[in-house]
Amino acid sequence: MYPRSGPYARRVTLSLPVRRRSRSAAFVALTKPRIIELLLITTVPTMIVADQGVPSVWLMIATVAGGTLAAGGANAINMYIDRDIDALMERTRSRPLVTGEIQPTEALVFAIGLEIAAFAWLSLVVNLLSAVLAVAATLFYVFVYSLWLKRRSTSNIVIGGAAGAVPVLVGWAAVRNELDWAPLVLFAIIFCWTPPHFWALAIKYRDDYAAAGVPMLPAVVSTRSTAVRIVAYTVVLWATTLVLQPVAGLGLLYLVSALVLGAAFLFHALRVLRAPTAAHAMTLFTFSITYITLLFGAMALDQVIRTGA
Repeated sequence: MYPRSGPYARRVTLSLPVRRRSRSAAFVALTKPRIIELLLITTVPTMIVADQGVPSVWLMIATVAGGTLAAGGANAINMYIDRDIDALMERTRSRPLVTGEIQPTEALVFAIGLEIAAFAWLSLVVNLLSAVLAVAATLFYVFVYSLWLKRRSTSNIVIGGAAGAVPVLVGWAAVRNELDWAPLVLFAIIFCWTPPHFWALAIKYRDDYAAAGVPMLPAVVSTRSTAVRIVAYTVVLWATTLVLQPVAGLGLLYLVSALVLGAAFLFHALRVLRAPTAAHAMTLFTFSITYITLLFGAMALDQVIRTGA
């Protein structure tokens, strides 16, 4: 029997809640919460533009909550699928399925549960279109990106990244219960932003991807060749953000912001092209997050100021 008093007994008593906290944190880690932060950054401003003002707080909370469940489930399924290559990559060796904190079956059941909850929540509380779009994004992410393209094609993040652009469609559908040209241009913005954003990170971890046999572009071609494509996508991204202004009926604040932010993004991309180092690539990666935050913030602020909402 274990002693009922003394330091050893205290350690035994504390071990269970500590383990529970660790497993709870591990399940949260399965959802890749840092990636989900982008959901809030893009979804709420999209809803403001769609509403031409500020939607009800409840609708925004309900939409973001449903989108978070769907994205979390998709990320957890991705970790389930990628657990073998995650074990080979230094950047991902601490993930819960690699360390054994969570068993694969547990992770899969958890992920599917999140998807069911997301669809039920969005369809009942928001609308059916937003629910269908959110779950469709998961299916695309899992079957097109994770199971098909990621281990087979250098275009994996280009095509597969479309799943990450769906939250703007979900946000628009939550407000309008329909889609038109403006949300499609918003989708195109995220679609064009994803490759330079992710390739910048992949430049730093190109050896990781090579070791795992994943044909992420920087692991297959030279860093300079990757930088050329980053610049090309950045130019297309910049142009697409300018197209949004007349299509969505945005004003001068958004237009100036898109021009300035696009120029700054291109500056960082060209610096990677001139000196294709991991340090410059990571600077671009960090700025790309700031860029998308400020761009969507500008479109929301522009809409609120012009409508007096």
